[in-house]
Amino acid sequence: MSSAASHPAATPEGAHPFPHGHLTGIDGLQPWEIAFLLDEAEQWVALNRAATKHDDRLAGLTQINAFFENSTRTLLSFEIAGKRLGADVVNMHAAQSSVKKGETLLDTAITLNAMRPDIIVMRHGSSGAVQLIADKVDCPVLNAGDGWHEHPTQALLDALTIRRRKGAIAKQRVAICGDILHSRVARSNILALTALGAEVRVVAPPTLMPPAVERLGVTAFTDFDAGLDGCDVVMMLRLQTERMKSGLVPSAREYFALYGLTRERLEKAAPDALVMHPGPMNRGIEIASDIADDLDRSAITEQVEMGVAVRMACLDVLTRKGRGVEGWV
Repeated sequence: MSSAASHPAATPEGAHPFPHGHLTGIDGLQPWEIAFLLDEAEQWVALNRAATKHDDRLAGLTQINAFFENSTRTLLSFEIAGKRLGADVVNMHAAQSSVKKGETLLDTAITLNAMRPDIIVMRHGSSGAVQLIADKVDCPVLNAGDGWHEHPTQALLDALTIRRRKGAIAKQRVAICGDILHSRVARSNILALTALGAEVRVVAPPTLMPPAVERLGVTAFTDFDAGLDGCDVVMMLRLQTERMKSGLVPSAREYFALYGLTRERLEKAAPDALVMHPGPMNRGIEIASDIADDLDRSAITEQVEMGVAVRMACLDVLTRKGRGVEGWV
């Protein structure tokens, strides 16, 4: 048996660890390419915990954060990541851009490209919008979330958090719970975690469960307690009311009673189960405050920390070809 077959996260001999010019999603990445990005992030975890948090490898490069959807956590994380690597970081907010004046996304891509950026980080409310930009510009494009499609760096930071806390991802039983239907985070996490050998369950009310979700290699549960049974990781998701039609969920109080993570419910999972949430949290709707704030069980703040390291790794890796890094295709 080849080493790649016995250890799917190991880069096969002769293969490039990350041959892609963009990062628009987890879909299409090989397990070893995902693992490579996680490995690259480890050095930045150490740097971010040091007294001097700076590296100049992206000095002289321009990073445009083009956010067509509101964001605080992700935008700030990408801005800090770029600046710690020495890049000149420019934030473009859609509310203040020509998009509000009727400019098409294609024209925006042409305009951004004419400014000769070295990397574009993009968030957009429409699925596929980031790929459209990537096809029209001359620099790497990194997806910071597009519609219901994907949020690859969130999946990477979640995977890194699990790997650091649990020692491995393979064979971990992970329950992703809540609004699966509208969640790009859920989709990217399913793709990443199954590729790395985790056993993934999705737990949601019937109205928030995507049809035929089992095709992604997961087991679906509509009974929350049954879905949590014996899980090593419990990942809660925010109710994305801004993407919902009315009537998909009962009142917030009823939703919490049926699908909110409480201390009693967490006892259904493994005794050392890790609790995660991509944020922002709706306390008292999908998770109880005492669980969210339990540092022994909750990895929510660690997820935020890993986010900066993962985004530094992605910015570094995607710009290596443009910087003429030896051996980079």
